[in-house]
Amino acid sequence: MLSAGRVARCSVAISRSIYSSARKKGYQQANVIILPSLLANDFEAFCRSNPAPLPLLYRSQSGETSCDPLATDADIRSDIPQYCVYEEGQLVKTVSSLQSYSGQSTTGSALQAVKSGSLSDMVSFYLGCSFGFEGKLKETGIPVRNVDQGRNVSMYRTSVPCVPNGVFCCPLVVTMRPVPAGFLDAAVEVTHQNPLAHGAPVHIGDPALLGIPDLSKPDYGEPVAFQPGDVPVFWACGVTAIEAIIHSRPSLAFSHSPGCMFLCDIPDSSIKTLPSESPSTESNPGQTPICLSFSHNPLFYSLVSKSAAASIRLLEEIIIDDPGQRGIRALFVKDELLRSCLALSHSSSVAITTGFPTHYMHSPPDETDGPPGAIAMATMLLSLGKQVTLLTDSRALEMNEAMVTEAVRKGVLKAAIPVVAFEDRGPESALHFLCHHGDPSRPRYDHLVAIERSGRAEDGNYYNMRAINIKHLVDPIDDLFIAAKKIPGITTTGIGDGGNELGMGKVKEKVKTLMPKGDLIACNVPADFAITAGVSNWGGYAVACGLYLLNTCASHQRYLRRGLGLDPAASRAQLQDWSTNLPSVQKEESFLATLVHLGIRSGKTGNLGMEVDGLTFHPTHSEMINRLLDATLEPRT
Repeated sequence: MLSAGRVARCSVAISRSIYSSARKKGYQQANVIILPSLLANDFEAFCRSNPAPLPLLYRSQSGETSCDPLATDADIRSDIPQYCVYEEGQLVKTVSSLQSYSGQSTTGSALQAVKSGSLSDMVSFYLGCSFGFEGKLKETGIPVRNVDQGRNVSMYRTSVPCVPNGVFCCPLVVTMRPVPAGFLDAAVEVTHQNPLAHGAPVHIGDPALLGIPDLSKPDYGEPVAFQPGDVPVFWACGVTAIEAIIHSRPSLAFSHSPGCMFLCDIPDSSIKTLPSESPSTESNPGQTPICLSFSHNPLFYSLVSKSAAASIRLLEEIIIDDPGQRGIRALFVKDELLRSCLALSHSSSVAITTGFPTHYMHSPPDETDGPPGAIAMATMLLSLGKQVTLLTDSRALEMNEAMVTEAVRKGVLKAAIPVVAFEDRGPESALHFLCHHGDPSRPRYDHLVAIERSGRAEDGNYYNMRAINIKHLVDPIDDLFIAAKKIPGITTTGIGDGGNELGMGKVKEKVKTLMPKGDLIACNVPADFAITAGVSNWGGYAVACGLYLLNTCASHQRYLRRGLGLDPAASRAQLQDWSTNLPSVQKEESFLATLVHLGIRSGKTGNLGMEVDGLTFHPTHSEMINRLLDATLEPRT
């Protein structure tokens, strides 16, 4: 076992050589922060509240210079190649040793001891470091560009605030390593298994989403060159603690110099979990996260556990049942539900549109497929803290407002949501509707969802499944989906059961070839994600269930929060609210009765009764809801 004390007693040059060699052998490394003891409890709480950037390996006693649990014969005054010295939060110098600060206080006052420049009443914090997993990445065959280029890793100050505690508040700092796209899952899995080295990434994709303006100008470390096909991957970084010093302005503090770590005697694979973390996923592989992209503009990936992903994929299989025998399975694209749910989980403001006026001879002409799925998605999104807007035709505003009012009164919808219409008043109408003052950098919505919404065909008309043109009853909401393609940060979902619905343009060639009258009725407007279902409402229910699964997935929750502020007690309280807002047989039957009361008819038959697409609520739709709930609430391993 390597003795850190031996390293410390060498000259600086030899020390760094041994340090570099040891680093390659896979020993645990640590960031080090030394603070006045008066601030120690607050800083420890700050670490516990921000476990990804500040995984606490050891807290010393006041004045303690050793750390026996981490290294034999260690002396924190000399075991690091270079230290930073801070006074009132300002970096005043770097030194190769802290021996000159080791004098004892003669007054017994903690404050005076610190003011006199003494370590005697200061506490050392040893925090996990991402260098600890670089060896594991290399062993797995994943290139580590900064090591290959002989450079210190790039570190960036973000716009993401850490959870404050006492005097400590600061932005999250991250490291960035370029990873080939084909190795993303492997990199996530390897680092997920090392929570003491910051664990899995907290962001994968466009650095601007973290408030990082330029990867070529890191705040700490050195820039690292990308190779073709590389994706920027960001891990929480212990240099966050240095930012905490700068912002809290203690009279005296010390830290390691970024990139100059404390070397432990412990192999980096021998400690797997923090006291507050779940047991290692080596014994529970279903909790290992996988990486999926859901946006290309900006580039954005998300994480979800293998178990949660499998459950959402099961939902996708369940809803493709085809009791109406339309042949809808031919339009199925795997993982569209999963990717749509990931995009919605990362969203903050969602506009949902529905309405298919297939019964053009009746008033209202709309059908019972669409609104129930829209409301089911809306109430789950509301419970997750999203803003939700219902978007409809101007002719149907009053009806949809009544529908929302009744849904809230009956407890089907968590809270009232605004109901709005879109009218084409010129070439910039869609842009101004989607963005504040027509500014593409300020979108009002970051996700648009269309469920059983009439979709524009190639000839500019709108057709029901009988190929009857109903354009006169449809507002050009399709224009919003077309405009969204050019606005960074807005993703779109279409949910349909026949191929003539808005968003199903993504699979229009299949619709033209495989669906009855498909060459005429096929929607020509694509969405980023096209979810197909035997009945479109089922797709909406599946989205609600999928969002529940994602937000009860520890890996996804951690990624959403950037590894900050994890609070199991709060999560349990949220769980009750989320489960209450899942679709249920009772709620959906009650809401369908509301639609019938409003004169809305079944799509296939035109019956004014308790059916959707010619299928009675009992047993067809009630059984589907129960199957989805069973798949959602079944314990995952």
